[in-house]
Amino acid sequence: MENTGYRKLIVYLRAHKLVLLVYKITKAFPRDELFGLISQMRRCAVSVVANIVEGYGRKTSANKLQFYYIAQGSLTELEYYVDLSFDLDYLNQEDYKDLQALRDEVGRLLHGFIRSIK
Repeated sequence: MENTGYRKLIVYLRAHKLVLLVYKITKAFPRDELFGLISQMRRCAVSVVANIVEGYGRKTSANKLQFYYIAQGSLTELEYYVDLSFDLDYLNQEDYKDLQALRDEVGRLLHGFIRSIK
């Protein structure tokens, strides 16, 4: 991938890394969660990146912000699913901390990105 357009954004790069981590970690979840928690976590993570990308392609600040706010909502939803997965013992302490740290980092970057658009 060329490092152009949205691909040069740090928030995109870190959010994409979060997606990859979610996919990797959820592979070890119980198979009966395939259409439940696994699907929801993956969708949330992908939604964060997809909305960053879609917002980047919009022309007006208002349109951009709409998608960035949706990305924030998906990130918050993912936060809950990570907590739930830990409480259900689907995540070990290390994976939980890794997901939390990367999710928090993406949240800070996204917040700063939104502030720069306003």
